[in-house]
Amino acid sequence: MATEPDFGDYSRVVSITKTASVFPKVLHPPKILSLSNLDRQCPVHMYLVFFYEHENNNLFIDRDSVFRGLKCGLEEALSVWYPAAGRLTLNPSDGNKLNLWCNNKGAILVEAETQVEISELGDLSQYNDFLEKLVYKPVFDGDFSQMPLVVAQVTKFGCGGYSIGIGISHSLFDGPAAYDFMRAWASNSAVIMKQHKALELPNKLPVHDRGTLLMGKFGHEAPKGVGAKLLQNGNDVVPLVLTRAAAVDHLYQLIMQAAAASSDRIKLDQIENNYVHKTFHLSGALIESLKREVSGGDMGGFPCSSFEVVAAHLWKAKTKALGARKETTVCLQFAVDARNKVEPPLPEGFSGNAFVLASVALTVGQVEQATHKAIVEKIREAKNSVTSNYVKAYMEAVAGPQTSLPPLTELTLISDWTRIPFHKLGFLQEAAAYASPLVSPIPQVAYFMQNPRDNRGIDMRVGLLPHYLSAFTRYFLTNK
Repeated sequence: MATEPDFGDYSRVVSITKTASVFPKVLHPPKILSLSNLDRQCPVHMYLVFFYEHENNNLFIDRDSVFRGLKCGLEEALSVWYPAAGRLTLNPSDGNKLNLWCNNKGAILVEAETQVEISELGDLSQYNDFLEKLVYKPVFDGDFSQMPLVVAQVTKFGCGGYSIGIGISHSLFDGPAAYDFMRAWASNSAVIMKQHKALELPNKLPVHDRGTLLMGKFGHEAPKGVGAKLLQNGNDVVPLVLTRAAAVDHLYQLIMQAAAASSDRIKLDQIENNYVHKTFHLSGALIESLKREVSGGDMGGFPCSSFEVVAAHLWKAKTKALGARKETTVCLQFAVDARNKVEPPLPEGFSGNAFVLASVALTVGQVEQATHKAIVEKIREAKNSVTSNYVKAYMEAVAGPQTSLPPLTELTLISDWTRIPFHKLGFLQEAAAYASPLVSPIPQVAYFMQNPRDNRGIDMRVGLLPHYLSAFTRYFLTNK
């Protein structure tokens, strides 16, 4: 494992040279936009850093032009994605639930510079602490009305290359919606910097209304208490809901299991709750090899997706590395897009959060003994279980106050970005050298991302506790 670069005092290595508020070019009348329970789950910023390398000793554009182009492109994007220029607000009459105040308060764009060269960062796919200085993190004192929902920092490197670090509140967009927003921003910024006159309009206009679309989508409000019943084992009368949110059931089981575990195990996980984030490159050839193993050599006999086989491989390797007792429950959870799962489907261009978690729970012994094919079948069953009724039960179950999870080493959580080519967003060039996510609020999440140099390959960034890293790497790379 490569040694992380040491840049000493980061605050002096990266210096801020300019800060600007960015407002929509076209202002919209202020209004409150109701959020769904999915939007309210994670109001924090999610950060992504794009790297654009200097090539052939030719500067892309001077720094002032880059900043102006990004600012003008963002003004255009905010005119269409106007909620991104608003602020979150608490509704005291509705249990202090978060909603979105579309008030044209604007986004924040920061300019910075550093003498560090991009090549000094080494493999751009590997996370290191220096990335945290390439994004702007506004101070949050608990007042959502003052927190910008979109922030960005453009940093010029000593080599002439640039990074663009973007933070977007997860309450605004999920992955596909964030990609659409940034694609419009990038295309218009590039047009402005190249001094073309025609701005690009989005192929599909976003649909920002999400409360009535998602909560009213099922004909009637879900019976009260469904979420609570999912977390009970008593003999109370169960509401007439045929589908349960398995992801919530399984998460509750893991929490109860952790609470009943030995105090030594809990202390160990808490002491070492300092995750190591490592990216593994899975080539297209390796993924095809795993698929052949699943199908027994007959690719037509049991076809499976790259996501399914890599998820199964990850879960087996992580479960083996855990070294837990055979009867311990372990859980694999992954996000499923509900846009076409609800009835009728959400409209094209829906810009809110539309992902729910699907879940598989087995014992350590079952996962270790299961073939890749058997686990793929379980993953497929979990994915197919996400119906309109499942989405309804899930949304009701997550309606309560959000709390932080205890250390759950038995949970494997996957966020699949393989269909969202973030690295192809051309803020400064046709594509970035790499688009690197920063650490998620749930540090053990595994990201599946497109590999910029292998269109059939997958880059997997995973957070692991240090004492599991060596064993996991061995199991994951040797498939034994």
